[in-house]
Amino acid sequence: MNLDDFSDLIERPDGGVRRDAEERRERFIVPPGALGRLDELGEWLSAAQQAVPVRPIEQPRVVLFAGDHGVAALDVSGRAAGSAHELVRATLEGATPLAVLARRFSVPVRIVDAGLDCDPELLPEQVVRTRVRRGSGRIDIEDALTAEEAEQAVRLGMAMADEEADSGTDLVVLGDLSVGGTTAAATLIAALCGTDASVVTGRGGAGIDDLAWMRKCAAVRDALRRARPVLGDQLELLATVGGADLAAMTGFLLQAAVRRLPVILDGVVSAACALVGQRAAFRAPDWWLAGQLSGEPAQAKALDRMALNPLLDHGVITGEGSGALLALPFVQAAAALAAELPERAPAADEDDEKEDEKDGEETAGGEGANGSEPSGD
Repeated sequence: MNLDDFSDLIERPDGGVRRDAEERRERFIVPPGALGRLDELGEWLSAAQQAVPVRPIEQPRVVLFAGDHGVAALDVSGRAAGSAHELVRATLEGATPLAVLARRFSVPVRIVDAGLDCDPELLPEQVVRTRVRRGSGRIDIEDALTAEEAEQAVRLGMAMADEEADSGTDLVVLGDLSVGGTTAAATLIAALCGTDASVVTGRGGAGIDDLAWMRKCAAVRDALRRARPVLGDQLELLATVGGADLAAMTGFLLQAAVRRLPVILDGVVSAACALVGQRAAFRAPDWWLAGQLSGEPAQAKALDRMALNPLLDHGVITGEGSGALLALPFVQAAAALAAELPERAPAADEDDEKEDEKDGEETAGGEGANGSEPSGD
């Protein structure tokens, strides 16, 4: 597998349709610019759907990729190493912020086990059946995955994107359920952006103290030494310093772009996967929206590199897809406004033009009768 092959498969959203959507927007009863970024989103959705007017977002879905990372054993996370399955269980039971929001917004949630480090019996079969391996390697001293496992994980993500597109999903909210995932994500972003560990290392969704942050910086620094020699091959990069969940998420993003399925990115993990995807296929980011700023410095750097402007900046750092899901109503509102706002009545515009022409004729006639100078005859 060569991820660069996606570059030939991914097209940009239809520019002609977007121009048609912009022209239609100019005819709305609400003046252009009055709705701010909602206008831009509505036009983007029209281009993605190849439809004017845009169709409402009616079948969104949250997709969460789950995995444990061996680097968490260095105490670089606010959660215990190997405990990502607890996040999965809590989400399934409706006891996480993401689960509460999804229930409130009536959005189904799909959890994909790419690399959880737990006994399969602890979770439902429909979750664990997709597992590539049990946990990912400790990226500061060893590869996260073998080459075969990396390809298997990418193909898993591709298959999930195909299933969503085939089932009628019209927008995906993408997130992760991981422990140690932000360390791997920071490493990928630092490697791809050419920056140092201290520039990209944040404190994660669970929060860490200063000592843990320094340990995390050291882990990212050591992992970066292993990442830089393989920057020319995105699949090898994911195998070296990524993980099963990150590789699967990268495959999902790329195949979603192939299938013209829009995706809202959540935090630093999805941003890192998107950056790898952009490296493979430069048009792919045109199919993604940045849902929110999570406060992670690596995420901000990745979004800047991809020229993605976050929809929200509300200080939510919990991760797990929550911030991106909060952006969903904003996107749905943009689609609804673009689809349902009435246009100005064409007849009224024509009457105004005729009235203007009549006034002009009367003015010209009046000057000839009352105020024009005689000809010299």
